[in-house]
Amino acid sequence: MSLFDELPKETPSPEPHDDAVVFPEHLQYIVIEGVIGAGKTTLANMLAQQTDARLVLEQFEENPFLERFYTDRKRWAFQTQLSFLASRFRQQQSLGGRDLFHNFIIADYTFDKDRIFARINLDGDELSLYETMFGIMQPTTPVPDLIVYLQASTPRLMENIRSRGRDYEKDMDESYIDGLNQAYNHYFFHYNQSPLLIVNATNMDFVKHPEDLNELIRQIAGLRHPGTTYFNPTSSRPALF
Repeated sequence: MSLFDELPKETPSPEPHDDAVVFPEHLQYIVIEGVIGAGKTTLANMLAQQTDARLVLEQFEENPFLERFYTDRKRWAFQTQLSFLASRFRQQQSLGGRDLFHNFIIADYTFDKDRIFARINLDGDELSLYETMFGIMQPTTPVPDLIVYLQASTPRLMENIRSRGRDYEKDMDESYIDGLNQAYNHYFFHYNQSPLLIVNATNMDFVKHPEDLNELIRQIAGLRHPGTTYFNPTSSRPALF
């Protein structure tokens, strides 16, 4: 299921312009979100380069349990989840520090998404303990000024995962990614803590097609809606999926 299934096929986009990209002053903390393989880290890097923002990336490679988790999810889920929770919380606490060299921050995750994974991978006493710890930490983490959610089909996510060639992802279970995709869609369908831009990213490619990046930048720069905005880009290129 896509969050765009009930939307019109075309959504008007702001007219392109030749001026340098300037994001609104109230967007000082922008988060790029999406399921594994959605391209959030790639997009965060590209946006930071275009706008000279401070880049904050999730430190997933420092999780000592992650590779074991993908081998045996049930056995290693709790250790993996707590390691992520601690790492993400520590990183979030540093976001409030004064930065003399950047006017705003772009991150490739939001702290609240940790709970999406926990509710899929944990149950019973482990989930109860996790919820207690999350409830203590979450109120002290900063709320983004804008979340950009890259919503993509499960086949596109799987193709992206395969193409990046990480060893511990080579046997990724498609049913796990599909369940995660549904959980993300459910979460962001009900999200109301900050402005949200939901992007139909199934047929976008920010690396191969710079016009996709430019179109999204214009969307963000022109965004004034305090709630949820849907961006369904149009393209003359053949659909990828």
